Amino acid sequence: MTLNLCVLTPNRIVWDSEVQEIILATNSGQIGVLPNHAPIATAVDIGILRIRCKDQWLTMALMGGFARIGNNEITVLVNDAERGNNIDPQEAQQTLEITEANLRKAEGKRQIIEANLALRRARTRVEAVNLFS
Repeated sequence: MTLNLCVLTPNRIVWDSEVQEIILATNSGQIGVLPNHAPIATAVDIGILRIRCKDQWLTMALMGGFARIGNNEITVLVNDAERGNNIDPQEAQQTLEITEANLRKAEGKRQIIEANLALRRARTRVEAVNLFS
């Protein structure tokens, strides 16, 4: 038995196919979803989506949004998403270093909040590349 996973951003469909299992980063922690999971709707955090297709695990960096699970269908609506295998490791690491430097230089509440969000996004991209490689 499988699940139909659809990951959508405002601009595109990132994923739309059957999977065996997912692990999703929510605002209240990670949840695992197998076939016949109880119906839920949840907020999706900035974090990693782990996808099991057959015997292979894939990763995707998600940038926050919402997910609906029910009837073996998972719909994930996020601000942005990127498959781990499509992320350039050097570029992701360089972006992480830049965002860390920007956080150290941030002044004022707004700049600190924005720098922290940028840092979380950059760390998620690096993690998506490194998790199963």
